[in-house]
Amino acid sequence: MDFETKYITPDIKLSEYTGKTFKTEVMFEHHMLVWFISGETKIILADATYTFNAHDTFLIPRHQLATVMNYPKDGLPHKTVAMHLTTERLKDFYARHKAVGKKVSHSKVYRFIKHPLLESCLASLIPYFDLGADLPTDIAAIKIEEAISILRSIDKSVDGLLADFEEPGKINLADFMERHFMFNMTMDKFGYLTGRSLATFRRDFKKTYHTTPQKWLTEKRLQLAHYQIAQQKRKPIDVYFEVGFENLSHFSHAFKNHFGYPPNTLLDR
Repeated sequence: MDFETKYITPDIKLSEYTGKTFKTEVMFEHHMLVWFISGETKIILADATYTFNAHDTFLIPRHQLATVMNYPKDGLPHKTVAMHLTTERLKDFYARHKAVGKKVSHSKVYRFIKHPLLESCLASLIPYFDLGADLPTDIAAIKIEEAISILRSIDKSVDGLLADFEEPGKINLADFMERHFMFNMTMDKFGYLTGRSLATFRRDFKKTYHTTPQKWLTEKRLQLAHYQIAQQKRKPIDVYFEVGFENLSHFSHAFKNHFGYPPNTLLDR
């Protein structure tokens, strides 16, 4: 089995991956704090790309669209401890602690490279994963509260993220789509993140682009793939997922239908 996951609670897990490469697109419902034990992860956002290795710790904001690629490295599996900081738990925390600072952008990943406080907090969870029902029920809550307190102590701006409980409001559709078209999501998700119902999203999209979302998304993804293969000389197998296609065969078929030739021919030019 390539995957093994152990839980203390649904909000705290230890994941191990031993395959070659695992790729996925995610939008987290809650903020997620991750501590790397071994391996490597590449996280691609609309505006930035991050690479994390052993002993790095990072925080991914909720409602953040990301392409995630996980790799074993140096003969060791991809292994992480992840902690979900749920809105319910954060509301309880900030009901007892005053938030400091202003709201901050949700579009960045917070990086805490080899920070001893965070690393010791998350490393101390390792023995708990084998206890199962023998683990006291309040331990998980105590450890999550400890992690939140440490985050606040080492980054004064993090309150602006963690204490912001607003849901996505209606935003400029064109700006959002131009920045996020490569993320392979349902129309419902695109609508939600732009602050719209599905029907309103489709109506506003038609007014903006004079075509359907599906057709526009396919063309934008193919154009980006064409550029990366032709100009950056990247292989189709390294491109298709990052630009929003689920598998290589679908990508190759769509590419040939659109441009009249298969993507591999660009590498010979």
